[in-house]
Amino acid sequence: MRLLLIPALLLRLGAQEPAPARGAQPAVSQEPSGIVPGAESALTGSIEIGYRARTGVGGNLDSYRSVVNLGEGPKMLGAEFTVLDPKKRLFDRVEVRGYNWGDDPYTTLHVSASKERRYDLGVDYRNIAYFNSLPSFANPALERGVLFNQRAYDMQRRLASLRLDLLPGTWIIPYLAYDRNSGYGAGITTFVSDGNEYPVLNRIRDGTANYRGGIRIELRRAHLTLEQGGTTFKDDQQVFSGAGGNNPGNRGTPFLGQDLFLSSLLESYGIRGSSIYSRGLFTASPASWLDAYGQFLYSQPSDDVSFQQFNTGSFVQANEALFFTGQQFLLSAAAKLPRISGSFGVEVRPVRRLRILQSWLTDRLHVASSTQGQQTLTQATSLVASALRQSAFLVTNYSQEQILLLFTVVPKLTVRGGYRFVWGNASDVVLPPAGLGGADAGRLRRHIGLAGVTFRPSQKLHLSGEVETASSSRTYFRTSLRDYQRMHARVRYQALGSLLLSADFSLLNNQNPLPSIRYDYLFRRNSLAAHWTPQGGKRFSMQADYTRSTLKSDLSYLAPQILAPERSFYRDNAHLSSALVDLALPGVRGLVPKLALGGSLLVSSGSRPTEYFQPLAKVSVPISKNVSWVSQWRYYGFGESLYQFEGFRTHLITSGLRISR
Repeated sequence: MRLLLIPALLLRLGAQEPAPARGAQPAVSQEPSGIVPGAESALTGSIEIGYRARTGVGGNLDSYRSVVNLGEGPKMLGAEFTVLDPKKRLFDRVEVRGYNWGDDPYTTLHVSASKERRYDLGVDYRNIAYFNSLPSFANPALERGVLFNQRAYDMQRRLASLRLDLLPGTWIIPYLAYDRNSGYGAGITTFVSDGNEYPVLNRIRDGTANYRGGIRIELRRAHLTLEQGGTTFKDDQQVFSGAGGNNPGNRGTPFLGQDLFLSSLLESYGIRGSSIYSRGLFTASPASWLDAYGQFLYSQPSDDVSFQQFNTGSFVQANEALFFTGQQFLLSAAAKLPRISGSFGVEVRPVRRLRILQSWLTDRLHVASSTQGQQTLTQATSLVASALRQSAFLVTNYSQEQILLLFTVVPKLTVRGGYRFVWGNASDVVLPPAGLGGADAGRLRRHIGLAGVTFRPSQKLHLSGEVETASSSRTYFRTSLRDYQRMHARVRYQALGSLLLSADFSLLNNQNPLPSIRYDYLFRRNSLAAHWTPQGGKRFSMQADYTRSTLKSDLSYLAPQILAPERSFYRDNAHLSSALVDLALPGVRGLVPKLALGGSLLVSSGSRPTEYFQPLAKVSVPISKNVSWVSQWRYYGFGESLYQFEGFRTHLITSGLRISR
């Protein structure tokens, strides 16, 4: 009933507003931004406020929150304001933009202020609510009918940034900046012990701060930036068992005739880190036929880790077949990670139709760490204590060199070709307590050929494409790109002055034929899109697109629980389509109502067949020159044929006012 009352009330409010006199601005009783304009400032902008109602979620509420997570209640859907000071005292211009305030999962705010040749200030804020609790994800007990996610998150992540440029528009610009990224929340994770895993509760809190400052030097033919910064980092997590009874874990059978279970658990770790870094970059055009650029970064982070674990129950050390009822594990570690990275490139134009692009980059990371810990196991009649003392040294070097030639055959046809060589190595040396050292080295070698073409036979038609093929003798990881082919082609055709058609094709095919890996990966995507705006979209406009995608992944791996080879095979064939039609309806006194109809759908088959439908309808009805009633309806329908218990469906209706000035 309240949904039916909202439009009526808003229309009633609009009807009570007196019509402004000809040539006069409509009176607004209260400025939405809280700023009352006077003779010394000018305020323009709009604000949209309303109320969102949701029907009861049919199906799985956790799946709905994992995919959509939009709730009910009053909302500030969007606000955009610009304030100008004609006298230019403290500022010339202030801009404020904010969207989705009112307990929505993604909230943003942007504020900028500037004064010509004095300062330029920008502040950004984002608040992300992340919820993930799909019952079929990371759930080894699913075959037994247990709908319990063992990797769940309910978190808030906040990102804030501030940047201040001084003396903008001059040739030397000092600047200061600050960035903050923090998260907190709760969830479910697993406590892993030999022979069993136990789903338990956890609390998460982390934060990273980045402070930096420097100068930018802007010359006619060169640019230089010098920056000094520092970061601080912390990550805290607590893992504990729920109240009441023993946790049997994921093992359904006894181990060597004895049941394994968890009675109590308190586990926590804390990481503290900091870093000082220096960065520099430049671009230059020393001659009309030569451009150059480069950058350099040096940093030396350091981390300290503390870990505590106390657990009781029935456990086993599988390598010794040692059963115990309690465990205490204390550990501390420290690491230093000096890093050097840099890049340099040039563009040379020796003749009018030829461009040569040469680039090189390197990234070198050295890690030195030490760990010491103590473990005590409680048996029925005795205690077993052991100490851990270990040092590790990790070195990774990555480099890449590329040359690319672009040649204009005719003014409408440009071809390009080139070569990229990637190489690197990683070594990890660990000294166990016995003093016996072992070394394992990994190397990366990859040769890549590049080719492409851009063709414009007419003003209406544009075609482009590129191909990349690579062969590698070594890679770092099992799922790394090894022997692969990558293609991308685009076509754009302006069929009419009001009709734009486009097509897009992408392909990535990767293989790793080593007998211990046997990794095959294929991704292919074909897209079509149309944008039609007759008469400039004044009365009607339409945009639509369709995408057909295929993904296949086939990988052999070693199961860590039983150390036996297993096969991971995943396949997905998807159809994705969306469309939106905007209509301008007949109005009165120059007030034109607008209607939008459309939506999107996803239908996939393969390893996880899924159907997802999201139709929508939006309407905007002007009440006066500066006030409009806006409403929106959306339907969300999600289903999986193999996991029908994860399906959900619901209607969301949002209605409110848009006030502009």
